[in-house]
Amino acid sequence: MKVMMRKVGEVMQAYVAKKDMEADVTEMEKPGMWGGWIRLSNGWVFELPDMAPDTRLPITVEAKRLEGE
Repeated sequence: MKVMMRKVGEVMQAYVAKKDMEADVTEMEKPGMWGGWIRLSNGWVFELPDMAPDTRLPITVEAKRLEGE
């Protein structure tokens, strides 16, 4: 699923165009976010691809949805 990741102030956000849904990132498996899972404020969990820690945002990535309705 295509997910756009961006940073607004100090908050990471994810936007899923297919669902027209935007939510804050509430938890991250890894401090750098990339290569681990993230949990969104709506309960969805996505596995993000492994990328360099200094990857510029915003960026659209292919993420795998693990949990959530």
